[in-house]
Amino acid sequence: MTHWLVDSPGSGDGTRNADFWLEHLQAQGISDVEVCHLDEQNQWRDRVSKGDCLMAAGGDGTVNGAAEICLETGAVLAILPSGTANDFARNLNIPAEPEQVARLVAEGPIQHIDVAVAGKRIFLNVAHIGLGTLPAREADSPTKKWLGKFSYVATLFRQIGEQRGFHAEIQTDKSAMKGRWLSIAIASGAFFGGGHEIPGASADDGQLNLIAVKPRPLLQLLFAFLMVRLNGETPQRTSTVVQVKSPVCQVHTQQSKSVTVDGDEAGTTPFEAVCKKGALRVIGREVVRAGRAM
Repeated sequence: MTHWLVDSPGSGDGTRNADFWLEHLQAQGISDVEVCHLDEQNQWRDRVSKGDCLMAAGGDGTVNGAAEICLETGAVLAILPSGTANDFARNLNIPAEPEQVARLVAEGPIQHIDVAVAGKRIFLNVAHIGLGTLPAREADSPTKKWLGKFSYVATLFRQIGEQRGFHAEIQTDKSAMKGRWLSIAIASGAFFGGGHEIPGASADDGQLNLIAVKPRPLLQLLFAFLMVRLNGETPQRTSTVVQVKSPVCQVHTQQSKSVTVDGDEAGTTPFEAVCKKGALRVIGREVVRAGRAM
């Protein structure tokens, strides 16, 4: 078995690079490590075999790219949290301390988690339409570099007063909702947006969680976001926020809207996603089940 370290030097504050992780992995007896990069995968992807371990040292975008390779090759995914928010790592309760992360990889307990498929793309964390795409589209801005995981909220606050929303229809296996929306998030796991917890969600329940935000006066929106930040979870249903669970969803907009998946731009609407239950093998001790059940 080969351990592939998928390095992303620009992730987070840049300190948890390949050299950083190699030191901790070697201390746990993992020495057969091949360092590689997603933008050069044509040079190494064909050498990945079933049973190998792809260790993603980056944020959710890096994890997404490594997961795609694991799905095609049968390799196992491991997370070395190195990004800004590391929302996906929260789903598996991956420790923050690098020594414990390396020990977990060495021990190798396996969990099966869901994968959301949207056309030719997959996502493990969240897809955004509307206002929620802005933090990803401004990923190289000074705001993200200065504020880290809080840049998500900061970017929304800076732009929220300029947004009037968009007309869209959200279809699931059991319902359809038409209206004007400020943002639509489709989450595969239990966390998004820098640690917001989704009530009753987990990364292995076979369900997508749709969180749709309605346009409201600026103060009402800021109050809703403040309550989410203080409570640590997204409310199930208020006059501002609606949450729906479904294994499938479609979003149709009157005008074309940008879509992002796991922090990367991924085209425009219409958008369609389906949850593939337990499709990916990941190293982790447990799958976190968030908040109260719906």
